[in-house]
Amino acid sequence: MALRMWASSTANALRISCASKAHLSPAFSLSRCFSSVLDGLKYASSHEWVKHEGPVVTIGITDHAQDHLGEVVFVELPEPGGSVSQGGSFGAVESVKATSDVNSPISGEIVEVNSKLVESPGLINKSPYEDGWMIKLKPGNPSELESLMGSKEYTKFCEEEDAAH
Repeated sequence: MALRMWASSTANALRISCASKAHLSPAFSLSRCFSSVLDGLKYASSHEWVKHEGPVVTIGITDHAQDHLGEVVFVELPEPGGSVSQGGSFGAVESVKATSDVNSPISGEIVEVNSKLVESPGLINKSPYEDGWMIKLKPGNPSELESLMGSKEYTKFCEEEDAAH
C-alpha cells in the first residue's frame, strides 16, 4: 500500500499519467501505470495470457500477475508431450512473496516448454509476454479461446479486482 502511494505521488510529481497513451504503439495498452496488457492476446481470469500462432498457442503469466507476485525465484514446468485441461494446473511459479500454481487457459498437448526459465526465472518479471513465456500447446479444442478475455476486458477485470482489494 505504501509503495503504491509512493508510486502514485511520484508519478504525479513527474506528471506521468496512465491516461496519456498517444505515444504508445497500437499493439500496446496499459491497464495501470505499472502493468501492461497487450492487444492481440487472450487472457484468463487466473492471469495467464495466450498467443495464438497457427497450429500452436504460447502461454505465460501476465504482467499484472508477475507484478503482484514480486520477484520470481523458481519456476516449475511440465514435460513436453504431456497434456493439460482447460483450467488445470501445468506448473508453478515461486516468488519472494508466494508460490502460485499456473493454470492452462485452454486444453491441449504440450509441445514445448521454455527451459530458459529454469536457469533464469526472473525472465517472467523482465519480459512476461516475450522471453518469459512458459509453454506452447497444440490446442485440443481451439473454440476454448473464445471463452477468454480480450485486452480491454482483461484491463477492466484487473482494475475491478484491484479496486476490490
